[in-house]
Amino acid sequence: MEKQFVGAIHSLNKVRITFHSKEDGAPLSRVCAPMDFGPSRRAHNKDDRFHSWDYESDQKNHVLSLLPGQVLSIEVLDDKFDPAEFVTWQPHWFVARNWGAYS
Repeated sequence: MEKQFVGAIHSLNKVRITFHSKEDGAPLSRVCAPMDFGPSRRAHNKDDRFHSWDYESDQKNHVLSLLPGQVLSIEVLDDKFDPAEFVTWQPHWFVARNWGAYS
């Protein structure tokens, strides 16, 4: 799944991530823009995670960071995303990419 996810970062394709939601206690699917794969800078647990921009959040659009053990599947979609939709900070990505000003 990591390979598909990283490929979608490079191709700027949205992904559908199906994962086990700890909050809901059931599987959920979300359409997301893949942002990065690597450790969380905020979490105490520094294991690598899938970091995505969640377009379908219950609350508002936000970053969804999932440990690999939570992810049930990743489907690369034909829809493209623009990093300008969500990157509002000076990025320091773990996965190198060619996103112009958003790299």
